[in-house]
Amino acid sequence: MISFSVNGTRRSFDGDPAMPLLWYLRDDLELTGTRYGCGVGSCGACTVHLDGRAVRACQTKMSELTGKEVTTIEGLHPHGEHPLQIAWREIDVPQCGYCQSGQIMKAAELLRSTPHPTDRQIDNAMNGNICRCGTYPRIRGAIKLAAEKRS
Repeated sequence: MISFSVNGTRRSFDGDPAMPLLWYLRDDLELTGTRYGCGVGSCGACTVHLDGRAVRACQTKMSELTGKEVTTIEGLHPHGEHPLQIAWREIDVPQCGYCQSGQIMKAAELLRSTPHPTDRQIDNAMNGNICRCGTYPRIRGAIKLAAEKRS
């Protein structure tokens, strides 16, 4: 039995320990904000936090979760009012929106470690989270706005 938390709620899992966390979140818990993108950890659409660190849920096995805390986009703020979520709406970042939960989760990790990042720090941190619509300038702008709001 694997015991861990998802968005502050204790969970137990007694299935295949090699199953990706992504399937558990989407299929078992119906937390569909975490997206399936490429399935090989290259696009970032499935980014969640594992003990505060951004990880790819499609590559994180259930066996790695014992005693850990998983935070999804649904758990970032109970009412979608995290400074990044507010900034995303204010700047109107998404086009198709598919990658945006992964983008926000990666950005949240960045702002936790670097409260006022430079453009270069943002670009380096967000590298690997792919947006097919090319909203990178708006993503950078929203991260900067969220940093300002947190001050």
